[in-house]
Amino acid sequence: MTAPAPTQLLPVLAEAEPVPTLASFGPPRLLAGLDEIPRMDRVAHLSRHGSLPQLTPQELVALAEDIDLRGRGGAGFPFARKLTAVIDGMKRADGKGAVVVNGSEGEPSCLKDTAMLLHAPHLVLDGALLAADALGAQEVALGVTRTDVLTSVQRAIDERGPVRPALRVTLLTERFVTGEGSAMTNGLSGGPGLPSGRKIRSSERGLNGVPTLLSNTETYAQLAVAARLGALGYRTAGLPTEPGTLLLTVAGSRVVEVPYGVSLARVLALCGMDQGQGVLIGGYHGTFISPADALTANLSKESLAEYNAVLGAGAVLPIPYDTCPAGETVRVAQWMAAESAGQCGPCVLGLPALADQLDRAVRGGGESALEAVQTRMRAVEKRGACSHPDGTSRFVASALRSFPEEFERHAKGFGCGRPVTGALPVTGNPPLAVTAPAPAPARVSAPPQERLLVDWTLCRGHGLCADVVPGVVKLGADGYPQSASMPLPARMRRRAQLAVRRCPALAMRVQGGN
Repeated sequence: MTAPAPTQLLPVLAEAEPVPTLASFGPPRLLAGLDEIPRMDRVAHLSRHGSLPQLTPQELVALAEDIDLRGRGGAGFPFARKLTAVIDGMKRADGKGAVVVNGSEGEPSCLKDTAMLLHAPHLVLDGALLAADALGAQEVALGVTRTDVLTSVQRAIDERGPVRPALRVTLLTERFVTGEGSAMTNGLSGGPGLPSGRKIRSSERGLNGVPTLLSNTETYAQLAVAARLGALGYRTAGLPTEPGTLLLTVAGSRVVEVPYGVSLARVLALCGMDQGQGVLIGGYHGTFISPADALTANLSKESLAEYNAVLGAGAVLPIPYDTCPAGETVRVAQWMAAESAGQCGPCVLGLPALADQLDRAVRGGGESALEAVQTRMRAVEKRGACSHPDGTSRFVASALRSFPEEFERHAKGFGCGRPVTGALPVTGNPPLAVTAPAPAPARVSAPPQERLLVDWTLCRGHGLCADVVPGVVKLGADGYPQSASMPLPARMRRRAQLAVRRCPALAMRVQGGN
């Protein structure tokens, strides 16, 4: 069978030369064999990796703990803790459970999971089935956002024939927020594929309402490798504190596998690049590090913490000398604003306002425009229904800190004379139209003092609440409440209840008290 046709963003890995550049690092774990064939079908996969062992739930948790396996989708949450939470959740749900593989990469700077699913899909399926078998889950579902990835994964499922638990892959809307946990499970359950805005873990209620083990593509592939090698074999690569290898997307076009602890400068050099004007680590919710720091940083959690950076989804984006970093930042901020789920004020109004102010500053808007950018960043922080507003604000703040002279010169009308080359890639997806609000959040444990709560998924910024409960509700620059949770003095309880009843969007409620 022939491999899926390569795209402009992702060449066939053998042609992109990731494996030859890894010779100095030792044999790669995940990409093994892709220097010989562009896609491993079931036969090639078994010939290269061998059969998959069976593990009990306790053995699976122990393996994940022994290798300190963490999610490779951004947050880096310990996988063993996820497993334990799902095991406990399934006990309370009469043994019902599911496994979900998050195969969406809504950020144009990330291609590593796409690479796995196009070229080594069986390794991902192995990890998901290994976990499902150990947990006793009834279903394994994969969510993807590219048609070529859908074709590759469906071929891999067909090559396996009937299996238990059942395997299925679903094509979801290609958007940045599709990869958010609740958006992924909502989409796979037949819903709109939007973040729910509720603080409910997938281990409690995920796919079709049952406890769900949710992690990203590379995490399951790493699990499959570790199960075959054992903890000691897996630990032969990487650092004692961070064992194993990781996949990176370098400059939005090259996917490579490296051991934890390798220097950032070495990876860039082997990809034919240097640190340029600085390097964005972790993608568009990530952090810029300076050229000097990029020369000394290693790719590990401990090393990057010194620069307030995290690997996130494994995106490494050097800013070349021939591009304008201020213009690149504006371009990404505008794209992130357009990627809003359309459910809450900080996204719908706050992010476009932030992008507009940043664009005005870079076009010569003066010191006042830069000050307005700071105001807009503060207005969206910790107020969204998901992490998208916070991540976007963090990205802009990092750019302002890393390139202060660039932004100052642009704000004063001098500019830099360089074009915007697209070193930070974006796509042209239109804003998402939302036809119905998401469900209201579930009740949580009542705090000692009553609080007035705002549901960001419902709030439409009418501002009536600030008039009814003055001193408790304060509006931000965008006309929305500054906080989603406000202490409610006993003397204001009647007014708060009145605000709840009068809210046109039914977005407020009183919670807590004795």
